[in-house]
Amino acid sequence: MTKYANLILEFINQSKEHMTAEQLFLELKKTEPRVVQATIYNNLNVLCQEGLIRRMSIEGSPDRYDTIQKHDHLVCNKCGALSDINFEDLTGKLESQLGEGILFYDLKVYYVCPKCRENKEEKT
Repeated sequence: MTKYANLILEFINQSKEHMTAEQLFLELKKTEPRVVQATIYNNLNVLCQEGLIRRMSIEGSPDRYDTIQKHDHLVCNKCGALSDINFEDLTGKLESQLGEGILFYDLKVYYVCPKCRENKEEKT
């Protein structure tokens, strides 16, 4: 694994945020001024292919990157805020309904976050 891949993996595994490639580039640039965006994208692709991180695609926003630790996500349908949540593991139920084993699932629950609900209430 390259030096940059290791640094990117470390950023993702230590971050509480779901960083975009651009955010990772800006963070890495602080300590590695010679890094270029193409290096970030190439290493993110390799890390995803190797199963060391996961890419999260949400319509209308740039891909974000996350740890492979099992957890689910809440996505605000208004502002796009993304947060981690741990729901009950559904693997057994999904396999039962499917009638065979699954490799994994990725659950994103869309809702309106408390901040957006509060803003809506203030406007009415």
